[in-house]
Amino acid sequence: MKPQTSEQNGSSQNGEGAADAVSVVATIPTGEASAASTTDLTVSKNSQQLKLEMLNMELASNGSGHEKCTFHHDLELDHKPPTREALLPDMARSYRLLLGGLGENPDRQGLIKTPERAAKAMLYFTKGYDQSLEDVLNGAVFDEDHDEMVVVKDIEMFSMCEHHLVPFYGKVSIGYLPCNKILGLSKLARIVEIFSRRLQVQERLTKQIAVAVTQAVQPAGVAVVVEGVHMCMVMRGVQKINSKTVTSTMMGAFRDDPKTREEFLNLVNSK
Repeated sequence: MKPQTSEQNGSSQNGEGAADAVSVVATIPTGEASAASTTDLTVSKNSQQLKLEMLNMELASNGSGHEKCTFHHDLELDHKPPTREALLPDMARSYRLLLGGLGENPDRQGLIKTPERAAKAMLYFTKGYDQSLEDVLNGAVFDEDHDEMVVVKDIEMFSMCEHHLVPFYGKVSIGYLPCNKILGLSKLARIVEIFSRRLQVQERLTKQIAVAVTQAVQPAGVAVVVEGVHMCMVMRGVQKINSKTVTSTMMGAFRDDPKTREEFLNLVNSK
């Protein structure tokens, strides 16, 4: 005759043991059940934290630009920051305070809607913050057996001086030497828009455009010349209305080869 423990093990194979197990769980004392529940919650919380840490590590390795994004610390936000339009109410309130600080009455007829209009205008002037190089290129990089200079000149540019929050505007000329890859011509103007529609200084803007073209098609060289009129010099300060600022960035062959650089500058300066 088999021992009693063996018969119980045999009955579990027939499903009877499973019922016994259920009844045992059902009769766990309240205190122990509470402890088990707390343990489950802790495990669940730790699991969420682990998922969050893994996501942040993945984002960091991909270089997505969200490595330090504070919104990644709240799983409920799905890692999406609020839209810039959601900032309009706060911006409008700030403009209203500014009007009051100037001694104006924000409630008079001509100014009632000015704070909202000014906030929307500022978002438009700085829309480049919402754009990335990948979005703008949209696959418009083409394989082409061409290695001669490509120049697009006199691209209109409007930007905002980060020192005084007044506009500066002008023209941008871009040249590059392809290495079997060319960029859709309109995309050069789009690249200018990405970086000009931000709070800027002209020197940084010039280099950012050159670096972006380099990232897009990996050419043998890139040259960018920006000619700008700064309202911070025209409307205030020295008030020199005819002054222009010219900046340039030369990379690759345009920096290393004087003849290549001279050819580009002659094309840009020709009428």
